[in-house]
Amino acid sequence: MVEREGGATGTPMTPELLLARQHICLALDVDTLAEALSLTELLAPFVGTVKVGLELYLAEGAAAVRALREYPVEIFLDLKLHDIPTTVEHAAAVVAALGARYLTVHTLGGAEMLRACVDGLARGASSAAVTPPIAVGVTVLTSDAEAPLSELSRRAALAKSSGCGAIVCAAPDLATTCLAAPGLLTVVPGTRPAGAALDDQRRVMTPAMAIESGADLLVLGRPITRAADPVMATIAILRSIADRG
Repeated sequence: MVEREGGATGTPMTPELLLARQHICLALDVDTLAEALSLTELLAPFVGTVKVGLELYLAEGAAAVRALREYPVEIFLDLKLHDIPTTVEHAAAVVAALGARYLTVHTLGGAEMLRACVDGLARGASSAAVTPPIAVGVTVLTSDAEAPLSELSRRAALAKSSGCGAIVCAAPDLATTCLAAPGLLTVVPGTRPAGAALDDQRRVMTPAMAIESGADLLVLGRPITRAADPVMATIAILRSIADRG
Protein backbone atom coordinates (compact mmCIF):
# COMPACT_ATOMS: atom_id res chain seq x y z
CA MET A 1 0.00 0.00 0.00
CA VAL A 2 1.14 3.53 -0.71
CA GLU A 3 0.98 5.91 2.23
CA ARG A 4 -0.73 9.16 1.41
CA GLU A 5 -0.03 12.48 3.09
CA GLY A 6 -1.49 12.62 6.61
CA GLY A 7 -1.11 8.87 7.07
CA ALA A 8 -4.14 7.82 5.03
CA THR A 9 -3.77 4.60 3.06
CA GLY A 10 -3.82 5.01 -0.71
CA THR A 11 -4.54 2.77 -3.67
CA PRO A 12 -2.57 -0.50 -3.90
CA MET A 13 -0.11 -0.46 -6.80
CA THR A 14 -1.10 -3.68 -8.52
CA PRO A 15 1.19 -5.30 -11.12
CA GLU A 16 -1.00 -3.78 -13.84
CA LEU A 17 -0.63 -0.27 -12.40
CA LEU A 18 3.11 -0.72 -11.92
CA LEU A 19 3.40 -1.69 -15.58
CA ALA A 20 1.36 1.36 -16.59
CA ARG A 21 3.61 3.52 -14.37
CA GLN A 22 6.54 2.89 -16.73
CA HIS A 23 4.66 4.72 -19.49
CA ILE A 24 4.31 7.97 -17.50
CA CYS A 25 6.79 10.84 -17.59
CA LEU A 26 5.88 13.68 -15.21
CA ALA A 27 6.73 17.10 -16.64
CA LEU A 28 8.32 19.18 -13.88
CA ASP A 29 7.44 22.47 -15.55
CA VAL A 30 8.36 24.61 -12.53
CA ASP A 31 11.15 27.09 -11.89
CA THR A 32 12.43 26.07 -8.46
CA LEU A 33 14.18 22.91 -7.35
CA ALA A 34 12.12 22.86 -4.16
CA GLU A 35 8.88 22.62 -6.10
CA ALA A 36 10.32 20.00 -8.46
CA LEU A 37 11.46 17.85 -5.56
CA SER A 38 8.12 18.26 -3.79
CA LEU A 39 6.26 17.00 -6.86
CA THR A 40 8.71 14.15 -7.32
CA GLU A 41 8.48 13.13 -3.67
CA LEU A 42 4.70 13.00 -3.95
CA LEU A 43 4.42 11.27 -7.32
CA ALA A 44 7.50 9.06 -7.70
CA PRO A 45 5.54 5.94 -6.67
CA PHE A 46 3.19 6.52 -9.61
CA VAL A 47 5.46 7.71 -12.46
CA GLY A 48 8.46 6.03 -14.04
CA THR A 49 10.18 9.15 -15.38
CA VAL A 50 10.36 12.87 -14.63
CA LYS A 51 11.07 15.56 -17.21
CA VAL A 52 13.39 18.50 -16.61
CA GLY A 53 12.62 21.13 -19.25
CA LEU A 54 14.06 24.51 -20.11
CA GLU A 55 12.23 26.33 -17.33
CA LEU A 56 13.66 24.23 -14.51
CA TYR A 57 17.06 23.68 -16.13
CA LEU A 58 17.64 27.39 -16.72
CA ALA A 59 16.58 28.16 -13.15
CA GLU A 60 18.53 25.43 -11.36
CA GLY A 61 20.97 23.94 -13.86
CA ALA A 62 22.63 20.57 -13.47
CA ALA A 63 21.80 20.59 -9.75
CA ALA A 64 18.21 19.71 -10.65
CA VAL A 65 19.28 16.54 -12.43
CA ARG A 66 21.68 15.54 -9.65
CA ALA A 67 19.01 16.02 -6.99
CA LEU A 68 16.40 14.04 -8.91
CA ARG A 69 18.77 11.10 -9.23
CA GLU A 70 18.05 10.39 -5.55
CA TYR A 71 14.53 9.24 -6.47
CA PRO A 72 13.48 5.92 -8.08
CA VAL A 73 12.67 7.53 -11.43
CA GLU A 74 14.37 7.98 -14.79
CA ILE A 75 15.25 11.54 -15.83
CA PHE A 76 14.21 13.00 -19.16
CA LEU A 77 16.24 16.11 -19.94
CA ASP A 78 14.25 18.14 -22.46
CA LEU A 79 16.66 20.76 -23.82
CA LYS A 80 15.87 20.35 -27.52
CA LEU A 81 19.49 20.96 -28.55
CA HIS A 82 19.73 22.79 -31.88
CA ASP A 83 23.02 24.45 -32.84
CA ILE A 84 26.07 23.80 -34.98
CA PRO A 85 27.28 20.19 -34.71
CA THR A 86 30.41 20.96 -32.68
CA THR A 87 28.47 22.91 -30.07
CA VAL A 88 25.82 20.20 -29.82
CA GLU A 89 28.43 17.47 -29.47
CA HIS A 90 30.21 19.26 -26.61
CA ALA A 91 26.91 20.08 -24.89
CA ALA A 92 25.76 16.47 -25.19
CA ALA A 93 29.04 15.24 -23.70
CA VAL A 94 28.50 17.48 -20.67
CA VAL A 95 24.90 16.34 -20.27
CA ALA A 96 25.83 12.66 -20.53
CA ALA A 97 27.79 12.81 -17.28
CA LEU A 98 24.75 14.02 -15.31
CA GLY A 99 22.97 10.68 -15.27
CA ALA A 100 19.85 11.52 -17.28
CA ARG A 101 18.24 8.68 -19.22
CA TYR A 102 17.00 10.79 -22.14
CA LEU A 103 18.09 13.99 -23.90
CA THR A 104 16.08 15.74 -26.61
CA VAL A 105 17.66 17.14 -29.76
CA HIS A 106 15.74 18.85 -32.58
CA THR A 107 15.65 17.05 -35.91
CA LEU A 108 15.50 20.43 -37.66
CA GLY A 109 19.25 20.58 -37.04
CA GLY A 110 19.92 17.93 -39.67
CA ALA A 111 21.79 14.64 -39.87
CA GLU A 112 25.26 15.94 -39.03
CA MET A 113 24.02 17.67 -35.91
CA LEU A 114 22.01 14.65 -34.77
CA ARG A 115 25.01 12.36 -35.22
CA ALA A 116 27.14 14.86 -33.30
CA CYS A 117 24.68 14.67 -30.42
CA VAL A 118 24.78 10.88 -30.37
CA ASP A 119 28.59 10.92 -30.50
CA GLY A 120 28.78 13.49 -27.71
CA LEU A 121 26.51 11.44 -25.47
CA ALA A 122 28.66 8.36 -26.00
CA ARG A 123 31.89 10.25 -25.36
CA GLY A 124 30.63 12.01 -22.24
CA ALA A 125 29.15 8.84 -20.80
CA SER A 126 32.38 6.93 -21.41
CA SER A 127 34.39 9.59 -19.59
CA ALA A 128 32.01 9.48 -16.62
CA ALA A 129 31.65 5.67 -16.70
CA VAL A 130 27.86 5.86 -16.95
CA THR A 131 25.29 4.54 -19.42
CA PRO A 132 24.85 6.92 -22.38
CA PRO A 133 21.52 8.76 -22.41
CA ILE A 134 19.15 8.01 -25.27
CA ALA A 135 19.10 10.77 -27.88
CA VAL A 136 15.47 11.70 -28.52
CA GLY A 137 14.79 13.39 -31.84
CA VAL A 138 12.06 16.02 -31.65
CA THR A 139 9.98 15.88 -34.83
CA VAL A 140 7.05 18.34 -34.84
CA LEU A 141 5.84 20.23 -31.77
CA THR A 142 2.36 19.28 -30.56
CA SER A 143 1.31 22.93 -30.73
CA ASP A 144 1.88 22.90 -34.51
CA ALA A 145 -1.36 21.79 -36.14
CA GLU A 146 -0.24 22.34 -39.73
CA ALA A 147 2.90 20.26 -40.21
CA PRO A 148 2.59 18.00 -43.28
CA LEU A 149 2.91 14.25 -42.80
CA SER A 150 5.67 14.09 -45.40
CA GLU A 151 7.87 16.35 -43.27
CA LEU A 152 7.03 14.39 -40.15
CA SER A 153 8.06 11.16 -41.87
CA ARG A 154 11.29 12.73 -43.10
CA ARG A 155 12.26 13.95 -39.65
CA ALA A 156 11.43 10.63 -37.98
CA ALA A 157 13.48 8.70 -40.55
CA LEU A 158 16.33 11.18 -40.12
CA ALA A 159 16.37 10.60 -36.37
CA LYS A 160 16.62 6.85 -36.88
CA SER A 161 19.33 6.99 -39.56
CA SER A 162 21.37 9.42 -37.42
CA GLY A 163 21.51 7.12 -34.41
CA CYS A 164 18.77 8.50 -32.17
CA GLY A 165 17.10 5.91 -29.98
CA ALA A 166 13.75 7.64 -29.68
CA ILE A 167 11.57 10.32 -31.20
CA VAL A 168 9.02 12.81 -29.90
CA CYS A 169 5.75 13.11 -31.79
CA ALA A 170 2.08 13.90 -31.24
CA ALA A 171 -0.22 10.97 -30.54
CA PRO A 172 -2.17 11.22 -33.83
CA ASP A 173 1.16 11.05 -35.68
CA LEU A 174 2.21 7.69 -34.23
CA ALA A 175 1.11 5.65 -37.25
CA THR A 176 3.23 7.84 -39.52
CA THR A 177 6.32 7.96 -37.32
CA CYS A 178 6.29 4.26 -36.43
CA LEU A 179 6.21 3.43 -40.14
CA ALA A 180 9.00 5.89 -40.95
CA ALA A 181 11.22 4.98 -37.98
CA PRO A 182 10.41 1.43 -36.83
CA GLY A 183 12.09 0.28 -33.65
CA LEU A 184 12.53 3.68 -32.04
CA LEU A 185 10.96 4.49 -28.70
CA THR A 186 8.08 6.91 -29.09
CA VAL A 187 7.70 9.79 -26.65
CA VAL A 188 4.32 11.52 -26.78
CA PRO A 189 3.57 14.82 -25.06
CA GLY A 190 0.24 16.58 -24.98
CA THR A 191 -2.11 13.69 -24.18
CA ARG A 192 -5.16 14.66 -22.14
CA PRO A 193 -7.52 12.52 -20.05
CA ALA A 194 -11.11 12.52 -21.30
CA GLY A 195 -12.77 15.83 -20.45
CA ALA A 196 -9.55 17.66 -19.58
CA ALA A 197 -8.70 21.10 -20.97
CA LEU A 198 -6.54 21.03 -24.12
CA ASP A 199 -4.52 24.12 -23.02
CA ASP A 200 -2.10 24.93 -25.88
CA GLN A 201 -2.12 21.44 -27.40
CA ARG A 202 -3.73 20.85 -30.79
CA ARG A 203 -3.13 17.21 -31.76
CA VAL A 204 -4.08 15.08 -28.78
CA MET A 205 -5.46 11.71 -27.68
CA THR A 206 -6.28 10.29 -24.27
CA PRO A 207 -3.35 8.50 -22.56
CA ALA A 208 -4.94 5.09 -23.07
CA MET A 209 -5.57 5.76 -26.76
CA ALA A 210 -1.96 6.90 -27.22
CA ILE A 211 -0.55 3.74 -25.65
CA GLU A 212 -2.89 1.64 -27.78
CA SER A 213 -1.60 3.51 -30.85
CA GLY A 214 2.04 2.69 -30.08
CA ALA A 215 3.30 5.31 -27.62
CA ASP A 216 6.00 4.13 -25.22
CA LEU A 217 6.33 7.15 -22.94
CA LEU A 218 3.68 9.79 -22.24
CA VAL A 219 4.79 13.22 -21.04
CA LEU A 220 2.11 14.62 -18.74
CA GLY A 221 2.25 17.90 -16.83
CA ARG A 222 -0.78 20.07 -16.20
CA PRO A 223 -3.40 17.27 -16.11
CA ILE A 224 -1.50 15.98 -13.06
CA THR A 225 0.25 18.94 -11.48
CA ARG A 226 -2.75 21.28 -11.68
CA ALA A 227 -5.24 18.68 -10.49
CA ALA A 228 -6.96 19.17 -7.14
CA ASP A 229 -5.39 15.86 -6.09
CA PRO A 230 -2.31 15.07 -8.22
CA VAL A 231 -1.96 11.56 -6.81
CA MET A 232 -5.52 10.56 -7.61
CA ALA A 233 -5.28 12.20 -11.04
CA THR A 234 -2.19 10.09 -11.78
CA ILE A 235 -3.80 6.91 -10.51
CA ALA A 236 -6.83 7.56 -12.72
CA ILE A 237 -4.52 7.81 -15.73
CA LEU A 238 -2.72 4.62 -14.72
CA ARG A 239 -6.03 2.81 -14.42
CA SER A 240 -7.17 4.02 -17.84
CA ILE A 241 -3.96 2.61 -19.35
CA ALA A 242 -4.13 -0.66 -17.41
CA ASP A 243 -7.79 -1.21 -18.26
CA ARG A 244 -7.65 -0.39 -21.97
CA GLY A 245 -9.23 -3.07 -24.07
